[in-house]
Amino acid sequence: MERADAAAATANGKRKRPPRAVAASVNPLHKLLPYQRAWYEDGSRFLAGVWSRQTGKSFATAAIVAASMIAGAHTMWMIAAPSERQSYEALDKVKQWLRAFECAFAEELEAAAGMESKAGALRLANGSRCLAVPGKPDTVRGMSANVWLDEFAFFEDPDATWKAILPSITNPLRGGEKRVILTSTPNGKAGRGKRFYDICSGVGSAMRWSVHRMPLRRAIEAGLPVDYETLAAAIGDPLAVRQELDAEFVDTQSQLLPTELILRAESPEATLHPAAELFSGGRDLRVGVDVGRVSDPTVIWTAERLGDVLYTREVLVLAGMSHADQLSILRQRVAAAARCCMDYTGMGIGMGDLLVREFGEYKPEAHKFGRVELCTFSSSFKREIFPKLRESMEGCCLRIPADPALRTDLSAMQQVCSGGQFSYEAPRTKDGHSDRCTAAALCVRAGAGVGHTPLPCRLPANTRHEPRRSRRHRLAGALRRTGRKP
Repeated sequence: MERADAAAATANGKRKRPPRAVAASVNPLHKLLPYQRAWYEDGSRFLAGVWSRQTGKSFATAAIVAASMIAGAHTMWMIAAPSERQSYEALDKVKQWLRAFECAFAEELEAAAGMESKAGALRLANGSRCLAVPGKPDTVRGMSANVWLDEFAFFEDPDATWKAILPSITNPLRGGEKRVILTSTPNGKAGRGKRFYDICSGVGSAMRWSVHRMPLRRAIEAGLPVDYETLAAAIGDPLAVRQELDAEFVDTQSQLLPTELILRAESPEATLHPAAELFSGGRDLRVGVDVGRVSDPTVIWTAERLGDVLYTREVLVLAGMSHADQLSILRQRVAAAARCCMDYTGMGIGMGDLLVREFGEYKPEAHKFGRVELCTFSSSFKREIFPKLRESMEGCCLRIPADPALRTDLSAMQQVCSGGQFSYEAPRTKDGHSDRCTAAALCVRAGAGVGHTPLPCRLPANTRHEPRRSRRHRLAGALRRTGRKP
């Protein structure tokens, strides 16, 4: 490492001694793992790193920034990340490297465009500076500096930010040739992650990028002390693991139920419209209810459980009907079912409360074992029920009727990735937004776990109740019947 040019002034005005030349025996670059050292030594003008989480991409890049500031007088760097907090964290890593290189620096606050507060900055005595700002078009526009965009695939608007910064980094008349470093975990091939994917794939870019890809397993082989299996278990979703840990560009939007899977689940034994005796008793019925909003229908999906397979018996779509009439229809189905999972958001709250009052609530963690489970549709709940729906169809555990409208509804549900988190969405049409698919997922949830719960035995109204006899009287009666004396 070269000798630093000078020392920076401290906040109290005193000057620190210039840094000594870094001896080979104490060179802080020994902290870098082999793949981090290769990244540090790559002097390409346009450098892109597709790195997994926990692989130290920010740590290694901060070393590049710190060394560049020390080596060249009046070198200007700008760090931008998705949020102000993340930008400051990257700046803190630059501070750590400056201290490791025994180079003094001054910390400052500077006004930056598009920011309500002042931006964090570092200054060296040789005139080099480093500024940390959030990655927004207004804050990066017009900056003439070397640029490090950290977690670029997760910027709020990567395209607008990139277009705002491009003129200043490509114009050699504005402070000479600039260097650009992009680091990020992948965020899919579309949406916010598309610009980063295109750059790393060489799509539509005249710039010659040097791309380093580092999945977590390879980093562990190179000496990174991280447990892959523990991290994978914490993330849970297999697609998210491929993206977050394996550094793969996974399609951020994919069909939950492909057409071929739906066709394979169709069966002539499943029906849309039930037989007259379906709700007369004696069947193990499971019900899923997606309650309609203002313009969407309410869908009641009823299936009969035979062994480990759910056979659809009815898919009832209620549109343009008052909630009182819907409740009357729903009450008949819940009364005949072993368990019902009901959408408990929006207008479903009132209906759910009435059904729970009548049939009891199913909530095992609270020691409640009624028939109705009230399901609040949070993002985590969606990530629980929709993969289960797919698993049940892949395992041939859900049989559905062959119907074009049903097929269209089921195939419309999409799995979407945003910010490393998966959610489930469907386009809104005049027929709703995959309400049948949601009802099917709730029905599958109702079909899991418990077996059939028989209706409570009720005596006819004209049955007379005899008083309970004591054990002594029962014993005396038994002896008389056998001819023995008490």
